[in-house]
Amino acid sequence: MTDTRKDLTDRPEMGPPEEADLLSQVLEQIRLTGDRVQSRTVSHDEPLQLDTDAAHVLVVAAGALHVGAGAGQPLLLDTGDLMLLPRGPGAARLLGSSVPTTIILCRFWFDPYSLRGMISALPDRIHIRHEEGAEWLDGMVHFMMRETTDPQPGASLMISRIIDLLVIRTLRTWVHLGHSSGWLSGLSDARIARVLKVMHERPMQPWRIDELADVAGMSRSGFAERFTELVGRAPLRYQNEWRLNLARDMLARREARVGEIGLRIGYTSEAAFSRAYKALFGHPPRDEI
Repeated sequence: MTDTRKDLTDRPEMGPPEEADLLSQVLEQIRLTGDRVQSRTVSHDEPLQLDTDAAHVLVVAAGALHVGAGAGQPLLLDTGDLMLLPRGPGAARLLGSSVPTTIILCRFWFDPYSLRGMISALPDRIHIRHEEGAEWLDGMVHFMMRETTDPQPGASLMISRIIDLLVIRTLRTWVHLGHSSGWLSGLSDARIARVLKVMHERPMQPWRIDELADVAGMSRSGFAERFTELVGRAPLRYQNEWRLNLARDMLARREARVGEIGLRIGYTSEAAFSRAYKALFGHPPRDEI
């Protein structure tokens, strides 16, 4: 019988993909700075005001919070629920739905040069119900509030690190629950996750689309379309941005001279490396030193 499938040359694995280390590799490149954790109380139908130029994590400590228009379908956050707003509140209205509603609010900013396409591809909001994250969320919230109510030397650094961990744990839970969208879906799709894994393990290899399609077990066209749909970048563009972010880390650590780092990540000349670097980050690599 003729196989009419156009995308697969083998069936995707039915179990969860090996995304744990891969997720760590990706999230290593998505840096953020958190500067504030605070508790706020709002009355019934009172709006919760958030800074529009910052990202936020909200945890409902008591009561419930209604999320209105502007961020997808209306949503009710119950006690213990968490919501991540990667680009701030946008046009959404957040209103207390009981008296009183207490919110633990974490404010942070993403590094604008950290895999920018991935950050922009995140959904407007990520919702983790209490029962989905209680095993880690309750302890982290308790620790955060201790740091804010009884500040000790180094408290600001501790708060930033806690928010960093909270965001990473939220994204990891989102992936594992299968609710993810955008590039996070690439980590939960077995075929695309296999490709991301080899690209991350061998970032300097001059991959061809047909080689990556073989890793995925898909046709060339089907793979390219699926990868771009989930990750938000064409495969070779994603690999190039990944390599340039690795180079940025090398430059920050002053591991070698600019030209040598360019050669390490696969560029044949310092000039070509500098052009590609400036196109992604807006400045030449020498400005990092």
